[in-house]
Amino acid sequence: MMVRIFPYGAIQFMAFDKYKKLLRKQIGISGHIHRLVAGSMAGMTAVIFTYPLDVIRARLAFQVTGDHRYTGIANAFHTIYLKEGGVLGFYRGLTPTLIGMAPYAGFSFFTYGTLKTLGLKHFPERLGRPSSDNPDVLVLKTHVNLLCGGVAGAIAQTISYPLDVARRRMQLGAVLPDSEKCVSLSKTLKYVYNEYGIKKGLYRGLSLNYIRCVPSQAVAFTTYEFMKQTLHLN
Repeated sequence: MMVRIFPYGAIQFMAFDKYKKLLRKQIGISGHIHRLVAGSMAGMTAVIFTYPLDVIRARLAFQVTGDHRYTGIANAFHTIYLKEGGVLGFYRGLTPTLIGMAPYAGFSFFTYGTLKTLGLKHFPERLGRPSSDNPDVLVLKTHVNLLCGGVAGAIAQTISYPLDVARRRMQLGAVLPDSEKCVSLSKTLKYVYNEYGIKKGLYRGLSLNYIRCVPSQAVAFTTYEFMKQTLHLN
């Protein structure tokens, strides 16, 4: 759903830069750890602002042919608001989403930043080039950027995937026949593990998710670096 992706990506990367500066200047946290903390905080900030759109996307995607509960985005908003507790209905499953986003976004930014730093430090001529807006600053070459972003996405997704599975089940709510067993993060994780195990439960669909998240993160980080140069932020 493009309606969610645009604000989510914009808020996340903007918040990451803001939190990174805040942690370094106001709190004194620097080095690799500030990427992890700033990334986690940025991911959670973006989730809070865009979560209702994520719920709508999940509900519409789960519909099967011939059994459409919602006719579109506007109808889904209206129906959930009326039948599932008003505004709170749009934030069902927010807690596991935030808990899952913290390691996902944190390790994503941490891994990418670490790979970028190490690459430019040890192989500056092979992996780097002068920034177009500031020749004194080295940036990764485009294909290296894509590789680092993809690796960061894969690692982050592997770490946080069980929490993503729990989030999806809680978001779907009454749509699922076993929704009464998925009312909290701990109960959902316990139910999925006991019923389906690790491979077919907590990590079900991970390989397919790699196909989505690896190129997505690769392009996201590469676009982020490109826009920093375009806007003369280096």
